[in-house]
Amino acid sequence: MSITLYALDGCPFCEDVHDALQDHDIAYDTEWIDALHSQRNEVKRVSGQRIVPVLVDDERGVTMNESQHIITYVERTLASSQ
Repeated sequence: MSITLYALDGCPFCEDVHDALQDHDIAYDTEWIDALHSQRNEVKRVSGQRIVPVLVDDERGVTMNESQHIITYVERTLASSQ
């Protein structure tokens, strides 16, 4: 899978991104992140910070955070390339 979403269960911003990906029928994997901010080492490794959501698009070499930026990317880039 080339799209990975790093998300926290119950995070409304993460749910917004999930909804956008599903609305556009984009296949993706979810990596569920630990609720303890100090334990979010995996997301820090890929993005340089511990805040979620983070979207990684391996095919295009894109890693981004901030739900609104991710949703815009989903709509303008991923949905239009299907």
